[in-house]
Amino acid sequence: MSFFGRGSRNHKTSRPKKSAPAGDKGMKLKRHIDVTLGSGNLREAVCLPVGEDLNEWLAVNTVDFFNQVNILYGTVTEFCTPDTCPTMSAGPMYEYRWADGVKVKKPLKVSAPMYVDYLMDWIENQLDDESVFPQQLGAPFPPNFRDVIKTIFKRLFRVYAHIYHSHFQMILKLKVEAHLNTCFKHFVLFTREFGLIDRAELAPLSELVEPILLEQ
Repeated sequence: MSFFGRGSRNHKTSRPKKSAPAGDKGMKLKRHIDVTLGSGNLREAVCLPVGEDLNEWLAVNTVDFFNQVNILYGTVTEFCTPDTCPTMSAGPMYEYRWADGVKVKKPLKVSAPMYVDYLMDWIENQLDDESVFPQQLGAPFPPNFRDVIKTIFKRLFRVYAHIYHSHFQMILKLKVEAHLNTCFKHFVLFTREFGLIDRAELAPLSELVEPILLEQ
């Protein structure tokens, strides 16, 4: 089974891994992420490197987190179907409906796999739009860049929430829970460091989030 395989409304079988923003700066920041993650110090890994541009750091990490969530969801894709997951939910109290504000303005009730597919398509479109994620060194980021980033992370969190609430038993069977937990901890620490997700949005996984935030 491919980690990237995912049934979808248009029968995609894979979603290629996104590369870091083009140019030496993007690759330099990506190498910094890899090195600090390799050290096992997640709190250090999320910090803005001294002298680096915040927007460039957010951009490179957004690509990385997109790839991480894409891979993690790929591990459960054959078990997350319109039949098993007819709504995109995180337990009985939290249901997510899809809207992108452009093509879909009125939130739609869709199955979890369709929600994730819409979401990944939408994020890819943002990453590929040079007016949002500039590819040329020194090109300006748009004034609303942080708002776009916050929306991306808020929605990526929903995929984590769905995986934990609906598919964690399968994650345990596949013996990838340690990887999932490490990725989620990294995600939570990064979003906390830069104030990217409102605390209320984290409520579906509060029992996991709070201990991470309280760790010294």
